[in-house]
Amino acid sequence: MKIVKKVLLMLLAVFVIMQFFGPERNEGDLATLDAFVAETNPSNEVKTILETTCFDCHSNVTRYPWYDKITPVNYWLANHIEEGKEHFNVSDWDNYSIKKKDHKLDELIEEVEDKEMPLESYTYTHTEANLSDAQIKAVVDWAKTVRAGYNLGLNSK
Repeated sequence: MKIVKKVLLMLLAVFVIMQFFGPERNEGDLATLDAFVAETNPSNEVKTILETTCFDCHSNVTRYPWYDKITPVNYWLANHIEEGKEHFNVSDWDNYSIKKKDHKLDELIEEVEDKEMPLESYTYTHTEANLSDAQIKAVVDWAKTVRAGYNLGLNSK
């Protein structure tokens, strides 16, 4: 029994020490979203949907939940955010070519229509991110409209 107590105390000590360390936070400037919003011109409804379901993981600006202070949860979140930004980062929108913007919006449409995004693990703690069929349609229609404009530009070159 003494060994079990020692092991548990050691694990507790390691857990407490781990709380003093954590990954870099994704707390960029909200202005990095301006180019994306200005260029794609989402309606207020779609902009709100994007803010509540996409921007935390797909921009340089994350609104962190209270449980992000707990290690190892904060590392898990940081990994999700980093992976999300690798696939699609609206904060880098100005650096994307028209062709890449078109492709990213095509992927957005597919992921949202297939209900692959937002991730189920995200919607567990962000219930407002559970999209209704009407919200999915609004986002898809907006993205298709933006893509149509990009395709006109691509085809005229």
